[in-house]
Amino acid sequence: MNDQHDHGALGDAEYAEFMELAAGEGFDADEVEGAIEEAGHGPLPVLAVVGRPNVGKSTLVNRIIGRREAVVEDRPGVTRDRVTYEAEWAGRRFKVVDTGGWEQDVFGIDASVAAQAEFAIDAADAVVFVVDATVGATDTDEAVVKLLRRAGKPVVLAANKVDGPSAEADAAMLWSLGLGEPFPVSALHGRGTGDLLDEVLKALPEAPEQTFGTAVGGPRRIALIGRPNVGKSSLLNKVAGEERVVVNELAGTTRDPVDELIELGGKTWKFVDTAGIRKKVHLQEGADYYASLRTAAAVEKAEVAVVLIDTTDSISVQDQRIITMAVEAGRAIVIAYNKWDELDEERRYYLEREIETEMQQVSWAPRVNVSARTGRHMDRLVPAIETALAGWETRVPTGRLNAFLGELVAAHPHPIRGGKQPRILFGTQAGTKPPRFVLFASGFLEHGYRRFVERRLREEFGFEGTPIHISVRVREKRGRKK
Repeated sequence: MNDQHDHGALGDAEYAEFMELAAGEGFDADEVEGAIEEAGHGPLPVLAVVGRPNVGKSTLVNRIIGRREAVVEDRPGVTRDRVTYEAEWAGRRFKVVDTGGWEQDVFGIDASVAAQAEFAIDAADAVVFVVDATVGATDTDEAVVKLLRRAGKPVVLAANKVDGPSAEADAAMLWSLGLGEPFPVSALHGRGTGDLLDEVLKALPEAPEQTFGTAVGGPRRIALIGRPNVGKSSLLNKVAGEERVVVNELAGTTRDPVDELIELGGKTWKFVDTAGIRKKVHLQEGADYYASLRTAAAVEKAEVAVVLIDTTDSISVQDQRIITMAVEAGRAIVIAYNKWDELDEERRYYLEREIETEMQQVSWAPRVNVSARTGRHMDRLVPAIETALAGWETRVPTGRLNAFLGELVAAHPHPIRGGKQPRILFGTQAGTKPPRFVLFASGFLEHGYRRFVERRLREEFGFEGTPIHISVRVREKRGRKK
């Protein structure tokens, strides 16, 4: 089995044949190995950054991701739409979940910090716990420590705001938290962040698992996602055939993701009902910020995202943002158009136009028109989910893929740019869940041509209901031609 793992999705014979092909085209063996390994990785490991307000979490996240994306402000509770970012350190990529925006009223600060940390920790492989070294450990910090102990995830302790040698003693005081060595950093000035990240890499799993949250053969995990009040809880109750979730006309009643084992179409599925994601999260609506964090956590743990769209409303930027979240997470996707029974002819006509224009990015996803209220077409949901999972797990043998690429390049060569015509020389599928391909080329392939290749891959091999990742490796100029 080891060889299987080492060669990504390639078996031994296939791998040997492939490497021979690569050598014939002038590619270095290490270069090819590296490209397959990089492209073949499953979902990236997830790092959660937690801590009480104003300890510098978002500033640290910006340091880690190397750009100013997380919102940073001097007052606690600053929120934003996005909670997950991609980062790289020492050649390894991972995701960072920033828990920088929360409420101070409703339940009191301790409860809200704990609630937010809980969702983030739930989705994470490892945690950076940020403490303000100049203040020392507070009761809230102690509460978060209890939470971290219960979760049992690896923790790296960041003693922030250590701006010079004189503050090192403050950092040492944090040994008292019982989480091991405190790493003194200044998120603002970058001091000590390299050592912290080296430690983070030790805590994160080396290569991501190919399965998410369940043992092989366990129930498949489905996240129901969508804007508030699109009918996610009603849908869950309808598929379960009983009232399992509180349904309320008030948008955003669902606060916690509810994991439900439900028998459908002769199989058991695990449904995760998520709170709706809201457009703009204002300070007085801290619970909605948690909702987007919860949804991100549910999508990270799921295999399939069923995106609910309310057909009585126009398809919004918010709907598209939710779909993008699922696509970027690399999940199988089904689009369920809810409240279909409430449409008149005119709305139906305009909705079809909207779907054509606004839903282009997921035209490959199975679509079901349902009514969570009446149960219309609920029987179509499981076949759509199974189709998406099958696409998500599809593997194309290397020989068949290269025969297809050869025909494609012959019939539709890349446009000539600057007197040169780049060519796809060969390729392989490096992984599944979702399908990931690496193409080896003689020159840079334009974005439009990559999209064309993806479209033709779908036409030829199906891949219904799944995003496809294509990475391209260009042959190095070596001054000799093989």
